[in-house]
Amino acid sequence: MPHFQTSDGLSIYFDDTGGDGPPVLCLAGLTRNSSDFDYALPALADARVIRLDYRGRGKSDWAEDFNTYTIAQEAQDALALLDHLCLDKAAILGTSRGGLLALHLADIAPERLSGVCFNDVGPVIETDGLEIILVFIGRNPIWKTHEDAAAAFATRVPGFDGVPLSRWREEVEKHFIETPDGLAINYDPKLRNAVLAQFDPRGPKPDLWPLLDALKGLPLAVIRGANSDILSAETFAKMQNALPMLSAEIPDRGHVPFLDEPPSVTLLQNWTTKLN
Repeated sequence: MPHFQTSDGLSIYFDDTGGDGPPVLCLAGLTRNSSDFDYALPALADARVIRLDYRGRGKSDWAEDFNTYTIAQEAQDALALLDHLCLDKAAILGTSRGGLLALHLADIAPERLSGVCFNDVGPVIETDGLEIILVFIGRNPIWKTHEDAAAAFATRVPGFDGVPLSRWREEVEKHFIETPDGLAINYDPKLRNAVLAQFDPRGPKPDLWPLLDALKGLPLAVIRGANSDILSAETFAKMQNALPMLSAEIPDRGHVPFLDEPPSVTLLQNWTTKLN
């Protein structure tokens, strides 16, 4: 399995399809990993797709110091991966936290970006959605088996209508490990400590709109789940008014779309044609 080493000695997993297409670095959500983009691979067939497991997630090392689980450090790790691959720049397909990383990179290293596609995230994170994430982050699920979890997801995950049980089974297998004691998360539980130390969901929020403006002139796109509790319809519209960008709102999807829905596929294909 391909890995590279960070400046503080962690072994970080990545996947690289290679090829001559424009490089697209896929950055996942807060607790998620590179497998989230399995569904998007067909739509990105004309790109060189690079997928990263953040420190503490997936197949990457856990950090001894959970305080390094920050957007700033993860952005540095992403740049280190580009350096490892000898890439001057790449486009970012950022799901949730991955989109926030793209905004941070626009601030610290805009010359390394060739485009950004935001998957259900923007400069404003809705408080209600963030509070729901904080309930479960870092905690093992209550279900004992993948089968039990898939059945529960099929009936309890709000905003996702018409998703077959087989897809929920794929999802839980990607993100939970079956053990004799029940299901376990496949990331460092101390990520919870890091997030709680960094965020007060009811406190003042940083103004990230200037970071979006720093992407002016690049090929941009935004995807929103029509039932999202993280990216509001208001922020979705404001992003499109702020800068020219492709957009798609995915019906029967909350946070986050899987990226294999027909409107998502069309948007990703159109976006990659605009990348250098």
